[in-house]
Amino acid sequence: MRTVAFHTLGCKVNFYDTEAIWQLFKKDGYEQAPFDQRADVYVINTCTVTHVGDKKSRQMIRRAIRQNPEATVVVTGCYAQIAPDEVMGIPGVDLVIGTQHREQMMDLVHKVQTERKPYNFVGNIMQQRNFEELDVPYFMDRTRASLKIQEGCNNFCTFCIIPYSRGFLRSRKPENVIRQAKRLVEAGYYEIVLTGIHTGGYGADLPDYSLAKLLADLENVEGLHRIRISSIEASEIDDEAIEVLAKSKKICRHLHIPLQAGDNQVLKKMNRRYTTEQFAEKIQKLRQALPDLAITSDVIVGFPGESDEGFEATYRFISEQNFAQLHVFPYSKRRGTPAAKFQNQVPEDVKEHRVQRLIELSEQLMNEYAASFLGKTLEVIPEEFYDEEKTLVVGHADNYVKVIFPGGKEVLGQICEVKLDRVEKELAFGQMVRQVTFAKTEEDVSLEDQPLFDQHPVQFEAI
Repeated sequence: MRTVAFHTLGCKVNFYDTEAIWQLFKKDGYEQAPFDQRADVYVINTCTVTHVGDKKSRQMIRRAIRQNPEATVVVTGCYAQIAPDEVMGIPGVDLVIGTQHREQMMDLVHKVQTERKPYNFVGNIMQQRNFEELDVPYFMDRTRASLKIQEGCNNFCTFCIIPYSRGFLRSRKPENVIRQAKRLVEAGYYEIVLTGIHTGGYGADLPDYSLAKLLADLENVEGLHRIRISSIEASEIDDEAIEVLAKSKKICRHLHIPLQAGDNQVLKKMNRRYTTEQFAEKIQKLRQALPDLAITSDVIVGFPGESDEGFEATYRFISEQNFAQLHVFPYSKRRGTPAAKFQNQVPEDVKEHRVQRLIELSEQLMNEYAASFLGKTLEVIPEEFYDEEKTLVVGHADNYVKVIFPGGKEVLGQICEVKLDRVEKELAFGQMVRQVTFAKTEEDVSLEDQPLFDQHPVQFEAI
């Protein structure tokens, strides 16, 4: 039996794309192997959001080639799209395919295997106008399923390379989103994470449709218990969206809203299209509509021209807004973006100091938010074992608090009510009150024989 191994770097969209590519190989008769073992085909799904992503992508490509020099090595994803010639220049790479036309993956693999010469199949992503349908009927774990609803981004922030690697915004047809959501529910998932490159922009290219309307339609999917939005821009949360969020019984009490900077001068140079005052006003409206809402965010430190005063303004703003968690990134100069040419680049040691300060603030905010639920009961979906003895499980509540509690294999992927009794180092601990069960239909029973777990997990590495 032919084997294929995967390694993925980067974001949730890459995670989804790799799962979809695995489905193509599976239909072609392949079995999946661990990436650190010998395989007939290696697929590396790359990231280019920072220079570290580029470096790690090259490292994983070379690792695959060393493991089996006779294997077919396929490189896809954002780094492949941005720098196909660099990737093709690595001896041993057979196919470079970028971020579009992945549905042709198997034909292209057969082509390079037959002709025995490398092939560059990267086209001009800026010319793409249609969403590429890559369906995923189930994932390697059954705790949460991702559902990709859009591709590309029209914002063109001055620091970001992603629009150049993913193209303009393209929304998935609503009927296809709903259809896949129903299939994922039938496969046993209680939570679906809506994901995309610019998720909040969904529907901008569709007639009279929006993310708010999609959320309202997903609310009616029977058996779907949780809907989580992977990320949404503050400028895209309008009154219609807030009304849908407030009325929903399924949308998680957690929104990831990128801030990037808490200083208006820096925001303007970033081309972020809002001020700190507008951001704060939107957060206030959301919290009025959704009490106990967890708001997490992205922050870039050391953007060109960010002064000490500008960073302190960011620090104060984050403290005042009481985020539940931060993802902190040092600014990374990306060739081809406007910011790469900006004057007053910030020294690396200054960036590192600022990153550390915000990480410490994030830890404090996470503990404070989790502690506000002590003595309360949260619904948690355990995702994996926390200890080697497999006596504790860990998972996320709907508000994204990470919870650890005693439990065995039978609760993984299930909905558990857990009462929190302590918080330590950004983790909440508690005791299970009960496991929520649902009556099975005949269709559910017929699905029990379908594989919800494959023999080998697709390997991922977030950067």
